[in-house]
Amino acid sequence: MTISEQGQTMTPVDTVESGEADPGPSWRAGIRRAIRIVSRPGPWKRGPVLAALALLLGLLMLLHAEIPNRIGNLGSLVETFLPWFGLFVPVLLAGALWRRSASGVAALLLPVLVWLNLFGGLLGDRSHPGGDLTVVSHNVGAENPDPSGTVRDLIASGADVLALEELSEQARGTYERELAGAYPHHTVQGTVGLWSRLPLSDVRPVDIKTDVGPLGATKPADVKLHDNRALRATVATERGPLAVYVAHLGSVRVNPRAGFWTTHRDRGAQALAEAVAAEKNERVVLLGDLNGTGDDRAFAGITARLRSAQREAGDGFGFSWPAAFPMARIDQILVRGVKPRSSWVLPATGSDHLPVAARISG
Repeated sequence: MTISEQGQTMTPVDTVESGEADPGPSWRAGIRRAIRIVSRPGPWKRGPVLAALALLLGLLMLLHAEIPNRIGNLGSLVETFLPWFGLFVPVLLAGALWRRSASGVAALLLPVLVWLNLFGGLLGDRSHPGGDLTVVSHNVGAENPDPSGTVRDLIASGADVLALEELSEQARGTYERELAGAYPHHTVQGTVGLWSRLPLSDVRPVDIKTDVGPLGATKPADVKLHDNRALRATVATERGPLAVYVAHLGSVRVNPRAGFWTTHRDRGAQALAEAVAAEKNERVVLLGDLNGTGDDRAFAGITARLRSAQREAGDGFGFSWPAAFPMARIDQILVRGVKPRSSWVLPATGSDHLPVAARISG
């Protein structure tokens, strides 16, 4: 107590303004209560199954490369949808909170840290201004009901170099005719094509082992070219020649007997990796529908030599398939010797794939 000069008794002055309660005791009491709860043996004994599932989830993501492919290519299947395993975290968290399981909540720390280590860098916008060349890749879809509309959308993207995959015999003429005004240089090799505002040279098909075995060996070159699914060309840019590869690797299937069937795709990925490894030009861009994600071990030979524009300069995961509800990025823009400045996914066209784009420099 203090005494004023007039002799009146005064109470100590509160540090909190009049009418406001002191929050200190409240939050301190809350902390003490939480400590008492978690220090009891009960919450740690509850939910052992939830805790075990959380640890298994974390180990699955941490050791995904150790999952064997011997049985139905299980390892590649897990890696294809690896980012989506993070959705199990809030489900397990809800269960742990409902069961008031301290062990369940604590065990979730492992999958959270593993997921953030794998994919946390993809959550933000990594793009930068600048760049002197815009490249776009699009699987236009053999069943596309509106090739002309797709052409208009692609021209509006501002692409300097445009790669198209899955060109059907019926729609090829439409793409060649309607893209000619914006892109004076182009080549079509089988079912893949490249359109460019800049001159092209050294154009050739790339053998990704689509036809193998005794029957494939008997086919003449012109017959094989009809179904060719990869090409290589040199684009004359202001910064020098740029080697551009366009590829559409084999499809994959999931069925009860074969599991995750990837035989044709994996063979093509290996052949494409060998072609890129033999490329003498240090400036390389690979565009195409690879029917797989960058996390899939089948692409180790490619990703060891080329970087993903989306991972380096994109916004988010950049999922491109299926167009109605994208769940995986199987349409890729991979680079070497150039700098991705930005990478993004374009709006849907009449295809079941979304177009992908990147702005590069260097």
